[in-house]
Amino acid sequence: MRRIDKLWGGFSLIQDDRFFKLGQDTMLLSDFACPPARGKVMDLGCGNGALSVLLCARHPHITVTGLEIQPEVAALAQENIRHNQLEQRMQVQCGDMKQCKALFPTGSFDYVVCNPPYFAQNSGFSAKNINKSTARQDSCGTAADAVQAAAYLVKFGGRVAFVYRPERVCELISQMKARQLEPKRMRFVHQQATAVPSAVLIEARRGSAPGVQILPPLLVCGENGEHTKEYRTIYHREEF
Repeated sequence: MRRIDKLWGGFSLIQDDRFFKLGQDTMLLSDFACPPARGKVMDLGCGNGALSVLLCARHPHITVTGLEIQPEVAALAQENIRHNQLEQRMQVQCGDMKQCKALFPTGSFDYVVCNPPYFAQNSGFSAKNINKSTARQDSCGTAADAVQAAAYLVKFGGRVAFVYRPERVCELISQMKARQLEPKRMRFVHQQATAVPSAVLIEARRGSAPGVQILPPLLVCGENGEHTKEYRTIYHREEF
């Protein structure tokens, strides 16, 4: 089943129940990412193009290239480009991030974003649908593969931004540092102030000196159980 979901700023997203749909982590990463004003951005594992469209909406002068391994999902991302009239600012290439050296010259992008599969193969909740399991579990590409691709694609001095599981953050940081991607900003996401974090947002810079800024936590809900103003602003930017 297909539907069109409104984003903001006149943008919307065609979604298909067969594929992994727009979720909280993509929304939060689109807000956390800080590409240069006229930067060239790579969206690794772009799925239906949700993150790319959101970045284009937030940053009106950037260009975004999405890389997606699943042909059917890449076709939906192409449809979302046309639907939002982003042909001059966004493109999608169907391909494997593990083969990115054959697809792009090194240092082609100013900024790289990625919402990689969270769970190791055969762990966590396993989606029955192959398209959804590919997006959720790392059978077709691990976080290490994503970091290696990001390090190749981003220029020296450029930055990469990931959203990931807190319990695997040490693994992610280790992979980044091994490839000269030095974490510079980190923010944990909590459903409530008393809850353990449910996600972590990390931005790293290629070739930077050590030193990371730990930002205040992003709270989804306040003490009253309702969404916080910051969280609502991220989802409904034009309302605040």
